[in-house]
Amino acid sequence: MALLEVAELRAGYGDTEIVHGADLAIDEGEIVTIIGPNGSGKSTLMKALVGIVPATHGSIRFDGRRINDLRPDLRIPLGICYVPQTDNVFPRLTVLENLEMGGYLRKGGIRERIAEMFDLFPDLADRRSVPAGSLSGGQRQMMAVARALMLEPRLLLLDEPSAGLSPRLALSVFDMVERINSTGVAILMIEHRTKQALAISHRGYVLATGQVRMEAPGPQLAVDEQVGLLYLGRA
Repeated sequence: MALLEVAELRAGYGDTEIVHGADLAIDEGEIVTIIGPNGSGKSTLMKALVGIVPATHGSIRFDGRRINDLRPDLRIPLGICYVPQTDNVFPRLTVLENLEMGGYLRKGGIRERIAEMFDLFPDLADRRSVPAGSLSGGQRQMMAVARALMLEPRLLLLDEPSAGLSPRLALSVFDMVERINSTGVAILMIEHRTKQALAISHRGYVLATGQVRMEAPGPQLAVDEQVGLLYLGRA
């Protein structure tokens, strides 16, 4: 049984439907990347999975449980954490305070978990007393992800984790994704750096005009000419 299973999902804003019957699944311990042209519905799909955008049709199941009707805050304790593309840290709080905020639902072990995050992200450990708003772009992404990991999620959803970063810093983000995945966390991400993201992904999906048009192993999708045609709207 898949950790996350989505069937015939439709979602959008008001009367405007953006996602038209999407099907996808993520297994325990997988990295799965969703790619597609701008406006294809990628972010809307991800927001529907975490409950920010309502699903108007279809089903979302996490660990076998239907979660369509759960509010976003009630999906978090199940083990689903989401890192949006922007506004993903508290800029006036220090790195340490951001991590403490990330652990607000924990019943204990906050200090120990923070220590684990500093082991995983040494750059953050060196800046624990620095306001998050003064971090570099790459460090801020690490901060946002570390805060989400404070709750030890089973599934981490990342919306464009390398957005706005230089190619060098983007590589460090993909390295971070692999390190997190090696601890057993399943990861679903949206990425515009398609080749780099698919290279580290077990599987990938191509979304176009609100529908899943292709699904294949990540490295295979990275070199599939059909993907380029979908981006250009010719397939």
